[in-house]
Amino acid sequence: MVFPTIEFAAFFVVVLTGSWLLMPHPRLWKPFILAASYVFYGYADIRFTLLLAAVTVVNQAAAVAVARWHDHRIVVAATAADLGLLGWFKYYGFFAESADSTLHSIGLGAPLPLLQVALPVGISFFTFQAISYVVDVARGDFAPAKTLDFAVYQAFFPHLVAGPIVRAREFIPQLASPRDPTAVPATRAFFLIGGGLVKKVVIADLLATRLVDPVFGTPAQHSPLEVLIAVYGYAVQIYCDFSAYTEMAIGLALLLGFQFPDNFDRPYAAVSLQDFWRRWHMTLSRWLRDYLYIALGGNRGGRLRTYRNLMLTMLLGGLWHGASWTFVVWGALHGGGLALERWWGGRQAARVRRVRRVRWLGAQTEPAGRPFGLSAPGPRGERFRTGAGIAVTERARVEAPQLTGTRLPTVFGWLATFHFVCFAWIFFRAHDVATARTVLGRLVGGAGTASGSGANALVTPTVLVAIAVGLAVQFLPKQVWDTAQVHFARLGLVTQAALLATLLVVINAIVGQQGVAPFIYFRF
Repeated sequence: MVFPTIEFAAFFVVVLTGSWLLMPHPRLWKPFILAASYVFYGYADIRFTLLLAAVTVVNQAAAVAVARWHDHRIVVAATAADLGLLGWFKYYGFFAESADSTLHSIGLGAPLPLLQVALPVGISFFTFQAISYVVDVARGDFAPAKTLDFAVYQAFFPHLVAGPIVRAREFIPQLASPRDPTAVPATRAFFLIGGGLVKKVVIADLLATRLVDPVFGTPAQHSPLEVLIAVYGYAVQIYCDFSAYTEMAIGLALLLGFQFPDNFDRPYAAVSLQDFWRRWHMTLSRWLRDYLYIALGGNRGGRLRTYRNLMLTMLLGGLWHGASWTFVVWGALHGGGLALERWWGGRQAARVRRVRRVRWLGAQTEPAGRPFGLSAPGPRGERFRTGAGIAVTERARVEAPQLTGTRLPTVFGWLATFHFVCFAWIFFRAHDVATARTVLGRLVGGAGTASGSGANALVTPTVLVAIAVGLAVQFLPKQVWDTAQVHFARLGLVTQAALLATLLVVINAIVGQQGVAPFIYFRF
């Protein structure tokens, strides 16, 4: 987190105590939680609090203005301001370096001003929340909130720096009435926080330090097997790392009396890319769908425009993750994969409709109990039954019941989806495109010379168990977690809190002065 683990725990205990005392008094609670959130955010860099405040003021003014005058230009101006701010802090260096490289490649090299711009923590998340708020007000889906309520929504510290992306209409209505401290679902909150800590420290950080970071740092020095296992390891690492943060954010919000939407639903159990994006970073997926894909036209306007909109949505979604060509490639892979999947699904659905139509027409032209018209042997033993110019083959009658869906059989769909996602993760994790090419070269043909002291030295039983556990939990039914939570609830709140505190102390002792590694999505 922005705070080191123990410091954050102490900070949260103080905030939680004050929050519970002030919950019955919203006029006192709101300024208190807003101040606490700004203290939390300012811990990284006090200057960033001014940026957060500016985004809040500008977008609140825009929401009030668009609700009063219903002028679409206000939405455009507010969105442009948000994206301009995001572009300056996050993408200035990327575009300047890309332009400089392009000019040099065509012989027009000229020194461009390359400024060092510090990236505010969580800027991608709070700007997206601000955009959705103004757009929802313009659409008539949500009325402008009170300025203090919107400020609390924008700055609320549990989800400020890395999500989930909570929409105003999901959060602000919860401010309407005081929350009852005795009704806080503390058991579920402790369960989520404890589980998130284990996923982060025991699995994600272990895989990062013992396998993924060394391999992706110098892929040419590692064997093809180490590189392959590192690709699988990163898939598990990024899931455990990011889902751990959002689960802890949801748990912390619950303790403060607020419900957040879930952000992950066993994504590596997906049997198609569309299914994957319904399970992975679900709040971002819904945001991209509702405010970008649909705004571009969605699936209206024919197949080609649908494919274009899918590609543009995922390209921009990839660029949202970071200012690098590797993220552009990652987004392009997913956009192309979703378009191809949509095309294939359309073909399969059309085939099903054709077969069913032939069967229906055959049933209409053939009296029950005996063949209508000519019955004669066909090629390869088929028998054709004709009537009113309609031909139906026995083979079609046998095959038709098997064509009941548009996806590959589940096991093949899962294998294809999982390995496509892992392939795309290579570009997401690599420092640059050249590193990604080296990783792919090691996987395909072992290109390059591995200079490591021991072949496959990083592929240890501990690493393999961590990967296996990280993948196995994807296939556990939700009832398993519900049952585990029921058993945890039987311990009582005091015991639960003691166990969570003990876990924090143990983790702090294990990581020592090095501390817990920053969450991957902090840089987005």
